[in-house]
Amino acid sequence: MSWYVNRRGEQLWYEESGSGCSVILLHGWCMDSSVWKYQQSALSQLFKVLAPDLRGHGRSCGVTADVNFDCCAEDLIDFCESLDLRNIVLVGWSMGGQVAIRTAVDLTNRVAGMVLISATPCFTASSDFPYGLSRTEVDGMRLKLLRSTQRAVSGFHARLFEPDEFESVTQKSEVMTLLSEITVPDTSAAVAALDALAGTDMRPLLDVLSSPVLIVNGEQDRICLPQASDYLKEHISGARQLVFKRCGHAPFLTHSTECNSELVRFLRSVCE
Repeated sequence: MSWYVNRRGEQLWYEESGSGCSVILLHGWCMDSSVWKYQQSALSQLFKVLAPDLRGHGRSCGVTADVNFDCCAEDLIDFCESLDLRNIVLVGWSMGGQVAIRTAVDLTNRVAGMVLISATPCFTASSDFPYGLSRTEVDGMRLKLLRSTQRAVSGFHARLFEPDEFESVTQKSEVMTLLSEITVPDTSAAVAALDALAGTDMRPLLDVLSSPVLIVNGEQDRICLPQASDYLKEHISGARQLVFKRCGHAPFLTHSTECNSELVRFLRSVCE
C-alpha cells in the first residue's frame, strides 16, 4: 500500500502485493481498488498485482486536474514509469476498461496484454453505435448524482447484478458488504467521470491495439451491454471472448473462482 506522484505533483494511491509479471487492476466508475478483493488475493500468489485508485476515486481524491480518460492515462503512464514496470497486463473493468484502452495506446512498449471486463468503446448509444445506454438514461444518472450522490451510487450497485445471479444468500451479503464499504467519490468527481464516459468514443483506438486481449462479460449486463463486448471482439484483432451465463456487470465478483482461473490462464499465456 503506497502513494505515487504524477507529473502534476498529485499523490495517487495504489495497492501492491505478490511478485512477478505486473498485473494492473483498473476499477470502474465510483469504485476503488478494494473492489478487486477476490483478485488481489488469488492473483498475487503468482503475479505482482497493482491496484491503483483512479483519479477522483478512493484515496486518490486530492486531484486538481479533470477526471477524464486522458488524465487517467497520463497518471498510469507516470505510475508505470515511476515503478519501472514492464511486461504489464492491464485488467480494466467497465470504466477501467476504457482507461486501459486509452493507456495501452501510449504504453505499447510496456504492455504485454489486456483484459477488458464488462467494457464498452462507447458508454452512450448513438446512431452508428446502438449498443450503449440511451442519452436519456445517462442524463438521468447525472441528475440523480446531483440530487444525492450516495443514493445514486447505491442504485447503481443494485443494477450490477441479476436477481438470480448469486450462488447463495451468504455470497450476496459478502459482495454487497464489499461494495457498501467503498468510498463514494465526491459529487464533482462522480459527475466528471460520468461525463467522460458519456462523451468518449474509443472505437478509433481499437485498431491500434497490438497486444493480446481477453474480453470478459456477462450475458445479461444492463450497464455495458453484451453487444458492446461482442463489438470489441469483432474490432480488436485476435481478441478472445469469454461470456458468463446468468451474469450481469461484475462477473469477477459473482463468479470470482472461475473468472480468476481464466485470468491466470491468460496471464500465463502472455507473461511466460
